[in-house]
Amino acid sequence: MNAMIPGGTPTLERFLALLGPHHRELQWRLVASIAIIILATVVAYLFIEPIAGLCVRPLFSASPHIHSLVYTNLPEAFITYLKLALLVGLTASYPFVLYQFWAFISPGLHRHEKYLALTVVLVGSLLFAAGAAFAFFVALPRLLLYLLSYARQDLEPMLKFAAYLTFTARTVITFGLAFQIPFLQVMTNRAGLVEVDYFRRHRLWFWLALTVLAFLLATGDLMATLLLALPLALLYETGIFLCRLWPKRTAT
Repeated sequence: MNAMIPGGTPTLERFLALLGPHHRELQWRLVASIAIIILATVVAYLFIEPIAGLCVRPLFSASPHIHSLVYTNLPEAFITYLKLALLVGLTASYPFVLYQFWAFISPGLHRHEKYLALTVVLVGSLLFAAGAAFAFFVALPRLLLYLLSYARQDLEPMLKFAAYLTFTARTVITFGLAFQIPFLQVMTNRAGLVEVDYFRRHRLWFWLALTVLAFLLATGDLMATLLLALPLALLYETGIFLCRLWPKRTAT
């Protein structure tokens, strides 16, 4: 049953009515965004073999004991390919979706608000891309090299295709988000929401939280946790340094 508000109008219809003439534009932009995501996913699936080959290349380069991956139930490979195609499709369509969002909200923003929004979106996107690239080309190969160092003649790794891609995607997304840490610290400090001394005084708690996150991502391996936690802590300290370099604005 639809939730009702005084006057007998369903909540959803009332919300759309508040949007007035803009709700049709919002609907069109949502449909366009979903359509481009689906199209990009389909195109990615057509090239899924070379995409999957690129993803597993760091694994094969990390150990001579691994020559192939396995899947243990019939639909696993197909579903994994679909997930990978969807992830690539979301990534490829991100600029278009971001443009649709920006085109919808920008007419209602003041000039300084547009500048702030563009700065947050563009810098945040670049940092996420930098973090993802760092994870895939720097952190992931070294992490795999360590994790596979246990392999030997009588201890052969037999990795599942789905599990490996999940681990890779999780690592890449984690570093992409982690690279936002310094930017978020600077933005909250400049906006006056959080003082830089707060980050400095509570660094141990933040380090602990980042270590727990790394521990969960590394599935409990202590050395892998260390390899993940150190770059995260370094990013946090970089944020404190940048906050001191660009302090918050003071009223004149």
